[in-house]
Amino acid sequence: MLFKVFPVGELIRLFEILSADRIVGPVKKGEDQHGHSLYDFDVVHDFAELRLDYTQTIHSAKNYFLPYREDLCTFTFQDAAGAGGDETGGSGDGQGRPNAAGARDGGSGDWQKEVDYGVYAPLVLFGLHPCDINALNKLDKVLLGGRYPNPFYGEKRANMFIVGHSCNPQPFCFCKSMGTDSAIRGFDLFLTRMDDLYFAEVLSSRAFHLLEQIDCREPDSREHRRYLNEMAVKESLFVAHVDTSDLTKILDLEFQAPVWKEWGEKCLSCGTCAQVCPTCYCYGVEEHVDMDLNHGRKEKKLYSCNLLDFAVVAGGHNFRPESHTRLKYRYYHKHRGFVEAFEESLCVGCGRCGQSCLARITVPEVIASVRASK
Repeated sequence: MLFKVFPVGELIRLFEILSADRIVGPVKKGEDQHGHSLYDFDVVHDFAELRLDYTQTIHSAKNYFLPYREDLCTFTFQDAAGAGGDETGGSGDGQGRPNAAGARDGGSGDWQKEVDYGVYAPLVLFGLHPCDINALNKLDKVLLGGRYPNPFYGEKRANMFIVGHSCNPQPFCFCKSMGTDSAIRGFDLFLTRMDDLYFAEVLSSRAFHLLEQIDCREPDSREHRRYLNEMAVKESLFVAHVDTSDLTKILDLEFQAPVWKEWGEKCLSCGTCAQVCPTCYCYGVEEHVDMDLNHGRKEKKLYSCNLLDFAVVAGGHNFRPESHTRLKYRYYHKHRGFVEAFEESLCVGCGRCGQSCLARITVPEVIASVRASK
């Protein structure tokens, strides 16, 4: 990793260079009932719209990798007289562009299939906090590192340029407990504000060459110390904590603990927590065929394991009909199952779920209550 420093005023120049591509960053969306600013990620056309002093966005950057709704493929059906599609049987050219496939009975060409990965131009994510960067690293392990990599996610991920930015921890943030309060990979450039300077961590060759186009230099020993002092101050601001020591064992021991039913009685099974979570990736797939039988599509929708029908199978049987079982398995997936598979928790400690939960269920409270079970 290389380190650079540049004057704060040069950031707008960096933004202008990157604006050749589409830039998504934190912008102010409004205010809550207490007059506090609400932020979210959106396309930014003007540097003045960018709010790098944001507390936390309502949603994570996951939405630009895993859209709530996405067509996996579309079909066009034709009778033999109108056939004429590609008979090669491909499903994409590996660059995010659609490709057609059609063949049945040795190439009669009576149907066509198109797969579009939805990637048409590079995208710059500007201003991601460490927890959101680490969330994408965790998603990579599932969606890219498994036996069956997800090409829709992979194409979008490969066309991203990520600029991280330091944050001031909020009272509900517990990412320090989850080891995600700093990022060492998963970005191209990471910026830390030090009064009149930005301390830049460089991870990619493109980021290195971008910095060559602005007033930038290597930091001296004094600036290294300033950076370390900034990190120490940030670390002291964390007030929310989760005791993760031996957590997987405790969850196994307390699988039948009565406290799960207590939380289940509060849970509204609305699925809001999964919608704002930067690492939830459960989804469902539906197939739609037009009434004239000429067109069809396969659609993926992000889902939530807290929803009533999540575990409903053919025949109508529901394996998790009670809210407390659904809530419990969500916690076990985050803090038990993922740890067993990847030796780290799926939770990054951003606290979005607790902030958005209508029942005010928070991860620190739930974990503390399970640890206290007798």
